[in-house]
Amino acid sequence: MKKAKTKSPIKGKTRSAPKNLEANVPYRKPALRSDAFVRALNDAKSCLNDRESLQALVDEAASKAAAVPREPFKESWPYLQTMLRLVRAHHRGEYNQVPNDALLWIVAALNYLVDPFDLIPDKTPFLGFVDDATVIEFVTDKNRQALDDFMTWETTARQ
Repeated sequence: MKKAKTKSPIKGKTRSAPKNLEANVPYRKPALRSDAFVRALNDAKSCLNDRESLQALVDEAASKAAAVPREPFKESWPYLQTMLRLVRAHHRGEYNQVPNDALLWIVAALNYLVDPFDLIPDKTPFLGFVDDATVIEFVTDKNRQALDDFMTWETTARQ
């Protein structure tokens, strides 16, 4: 792997860093820079102000999640399910402890999931859900505490 030189804290020394280090920065992933993701964020803002749209989104996202292959989602699969439950509980007025920005990102991720014409169209064999999984993973990482707090609330509220 080709290495790029970076300055070391030791004066006069350089150290090698992976050239593709920038590729690991979440916002640099193509799905997160796509027009489809911008559209998903904008739709999320309006969806949060319309109870019927929010309910329709959750229903459509749940149906889509039930039909997509799990493999591209890897470790984020349980968090996708948590996102669905969190938005449902919020919509019903049962759970209002989620920060507004976290809710916006979660609804945007669900919007992206249901969009068949996102960065990689869902009908594209083998790759159709890779971008969806990337967005779900990013939103999970960005809002893990809010999702974990909701799961804690779920387990204690239902006892």
